[in-house]
Amino acid sequence: MLRLSKKTDYALISLTYVASQGDRPASAREIAERHDIPLELLAKVLQRLVQRGVLKSQQGIHGGYLLARPADTVTVAEVVEAIDGPLQLTVCGTSDERCEQFSKCNIRDPLHRIRDRIIGALAACTVSELVNDRHDEPVAMPIAIGGMAIAGRRSHGSDH
Repeated sequence: MLRLSKKTDYALISLTYVASQGDRPASAREIAERHDIPLELLAKVLQRLVQRGVLKSQQGIHGGYLLARPADTVTVAEVVEAIDGPLQLTVCGTSDERCEQFSKCNIRDPLHRIRDRIIGALAACTVSELVNDRHDEPVAMPIAIGGMAIAGRRSHGSDH
């Protein structure tokens, strides 16, 4: 199953919170308490986002974290890569690893194209959209199965 890591969840939760605060810095403790995130783990995630130029850290009594650039320029794909590294669906997706079937594999290229589509979808979604698209209730989303569209549910909780 393809799923975002808990660290990436925490990064996206934090970024949407920081973005919603405007020019007011948000502390790691504030974010952790508001969203029930372990502070030590969150601090590591926030530092990684600072290192990657997504957040900036402001020191002092009224310090905390601010977006390093506008929320509409920070993509979900960028956040996923900053926290978890490049998205890979298979072992052969990395340049230095090959499986036993590499020479006879007939799905490697189609899977790479699927990966590229997923990355494209994540790159098309920004932190600004996440901030503006929060809902209290799950939203019905169509899911295509075997050429047939069925109604699905999209959850906005931390259960993904």
